[in-house]
Amino acid sequence: MEQNLSYKRKDYEPPLSINKWGWRFHHIGIPTNKQLPNEKYIKGLKMFVTGFDTSPYGIEWMRFENNSPISVLVQTVPHIAFEVDDIEKALEGKEVLTAANTISEGIKVAMIIDNGAPIELLEFGK
Repeated sequence: MEQNLSYKRKDYEPPLSINKWGWRFHHIGIPTNKQLPNEKYIKGLKMFVTGFDTSPYGIEWMRFENNSPISVLVQTVPHIAFEVDDIEKALEGKEVLTAANTISEGIKVAMIIDNGAPIELLEFGK
């Protein structure tokens, strides 16, 4: 998908994803090869995460096993994650890396790509 070159925001304006689409910042995921304190293992994804529940900035560190099913792009490039109200609607017209799926009760997740950068979308059934 090509980047929209007709859109140009001013320095003080939030991006369209927040300003117009209503997406809300959730976290940033940063891949690492280092073992970090308080890692939690996610068996089905063969990965370790830490920092998500303690970082005041929403930083989640991710370390992957060699045979993790997670996309190599997500394993090697930091991603930003947004909470959305309707994940299917948010995916419309986007380059989808991982289709919407349920990772645990009440949580849907999908990954899109924008100009080579992975972006995670989350929908919570509150």
